[in-house]
Amino acid sequence: MPAARKPIISGNWKMHKNHFEAIQAVQKLHYRLDSDDHDFVITTVHPPFTDLRSIQTLIESDRMKIELGAQNCHWEEQGAFTGEVAAPMLAKLDVAYVIVGHSERRQYFGETDETVNLKVKAVQKAAMIPIMCCGETLEQREAGDAESWVEGQIVSGLAGLGGDKVAPMVIAYEPIWAIGTGVTATSEDAQNMCGHIRNVVKGAFGEDAAAKVRIQYGGSVKPGNIAELMSQPDVDGALVGGAALDPDEFAAIVQYRNH
Repeated sequence: MPAARKPIISGNWKMHKNHFEAIQAVQKLHYRLDSDDHDFVITTVHPPFTDLRSIQTLIESDRMKIELGAQNCHWEEQGAFTGEVAAPMLAKLDVAYVIVGHSERRQYFGETDETVNLKVKAVQKAAMIPIMCCGETLEQREAGDAESWVEGQIVSGLAGLGGDKVAPMVIAYEPIWAIGTGVTATSEDAQNMCGHIRNVVKGAFGEDAAAKVRIQYGGSVKPGNIAELMSQPDVDGALVGGAALDPDEFAAIVQYRNH
C-alpha cells in the first residue's frame, strides 16, 4: 500500500469492561507493543464512554502511543438528547477516532445512512477522524446485491463531502455475516470488496481521495488470519471486535508483520 496509507488496527470493545478493567487492559497492551509497532501501525482502542476519561489520563500520563477512540456519538453539538454524547465532548477527552454506523448501531438502534452522514460530518467538525462502517448481510450477499448495497452506503454516508474530507477518513468494511460468528471472509473476499469501495470513492471523490482513504476489514479478525488479510493491496487495517478484548491477542494482531 502507498506510504501515505499507514495501517490502522482498531479495537472495538463494544459493551465490555468497566473503567478498572479498561485501565488494566490498556496497560497490558502498552507493555506488549514497542516503538517499532507504533512506527508501523496506528493502534486505536474504542472502550465504552464510561472508560474514556480513565484511558485518556492513562495514555497521557504514561505517554502511550495508543490512540483513543469512541464507539459512537450524536450528530448535534448539544441539546435535549437524553443519554447521548456529542462529538465535541469526545474531542475534549482527546478522542482521535470515532466509529460511525457500525452494523450493530444500524441493526439495533435504527441508524440510517442519513444519520451516519450527519455523524461523519459532526466528527470531522470536531477535528476527529470517523471510522465509517459499511457491509452487507448474508441474504444480500447470496442475492448478488453486496456490491450495490455497500456502494449505496458509501455514497449516502459521505454525501456532501469533498474529496479533501474523505481522504483522511477510515472506511471499515464489515460483512455482517462474519461479525461474531467465527466465519471470516477469505482474504480474496475482503480484497474484492475493499477494492470495490476504493473504486466507489474514486468515482465519487477523485483519485487522490481514493489513494489516501484507509479501508479496514472487520469480521472475526484473529492473530491467525490478520497477516493474510493485511497482505491484500486494498486492505489497510482491521476493525477488531472480540479479539480486541484480550491484550495478548490484540497485540498479536497489531504485530501481524511478524507472523
